[in-house]
Amino acid sequence: MDNNKNQYAAIEAILFAAGDAVTLDQLSTALETDKEEVKQLVFELQKKYEEEDRGIRVVDFDNGERYQLCTKTEYYEELIKLVNVPKSHSLTDVLLETLSIVAYKQPVTRVEIEKIRGVSSAHAVNKLVEYNLITEVGRLDAPGHPILFGTTDDFLRCFGISSMDDLPDIDPAKMADFRKEAEEEAGVINVEV
Repeated sequence: MDNNKNQYAAIEAILFAAGDAVTLDQLSTALETDKEEVKQLVFELQKKYEEEDRGIRVVDFDNGERYQLCTKTEYYEELIKLVNVPKSHSLTDVLLETLSIVAYKQPVTRVEIEKIRGVSSAHAVNKLVEYNLITEVGRLDAPGHPILFGTTDDFLRCFGISSMDDLPDIDPAKMADFRKEAEEEAGVINVEV
């Protein structure tokens, strides 16, 4: 059991010092332990943080492929008094719409976003990049090499999910309703022949 205590402490130290997400491979290498054992240790550490009145938690991303030490959201009010940062970014309907397009279609270019939205999205894309909810993930192999955008770890943290697989599925019937509403708003009339 002492060995586990030392490994728990080692995991905490690594995650604290890294400050960003650490891969399972990196933890396994640092602890000189196989991945499954590291996953189990991190899981036990997560449970320990949940059971105890602690101000931190271990968040996992990509179904246990990366881990990060984070502040529990319920202590955010106390934290902002110290670091004097704004509580949260204001996500307008336009930003949420643009963010959802990126989340479900990624990697996606700004032009593709604009095609879906039907309006210019430069401001929305820039704001989402500024808020670190989306980021450049590459360039499309096409004329002009437009930037491809995808979501970030901050996106996952903000929405309380560990991977993109946790996003809800879109019901095809609702999708048809959305399409019909959008066509009506745009003034498109479908005529059956």
